[in-house]
Amino acid sequence: MRIDVNGEVCMGHAMCMSVAPEVYELDEFGYNRMGAFAVGDDRRDAATRGLLACPEQAITAEPEA
Repeated sequence: MRIDVNGEVCMGHAMCMSVAPEVYELDEFGYNRMGAFAVGDDRRDAATRGLLACPEQAITAEPEA
């Protein structure tokens, strides 16, 4: 699964990291600026929980080709 975090849209609510700290990281100001990255099958459910928790919908996902 490929995750893309739009750092311009992130407002720093930290909901992604609060529900999936094994996948998402915040910068020193509390914003998610991770950009695009791949997630293995072992973290797919956690990545999806974090994506769904984002109030700004700053996180999107698509299957890896």
